[in-house]
Amino acid sequence: MSQNLKALNVQVETWRVLQSLRASQGITMRELAEIVLMNPPTLTKLVDRMVADGLVQRQLAAEDQRRVHLALTDLGVTLADKIALHVEAQNDRIIETIGLEKAQLLREALDTLT
Repeated sequence: MSQNLKALNVQVETWRVLQSLRASQGITMRELAEIVLMNPPTLTKLVDRMVADGLVQRQLAAEDQRRVHLALTDLGVTLADKIALHVEAQNDRIIETIGLEKAQLLREALDTLT
């Protein structure tokens, strides 16, 4: 996977943010930090770069103007979709290599760690 990300010029941390925002548009920085397991200052710098690159946008929350929600831009969605294709292909290769049953056990084991 790291080779695929490198080919797309995307860091692993950026991918985690893209995938998290793809699954949950409109979350706050605090929520995102918990999901991607990054400390807030590091995440803020990463999100700032992603905003500058046109991948993410900040939006004031309608219910509370002091809160900022994050959402993917169209460019961010496109990149997240490209990465998702690579992830699906990798998952297919894993299933081909170890079989569906072992792949499911592996996924369950990894889920218990998070």
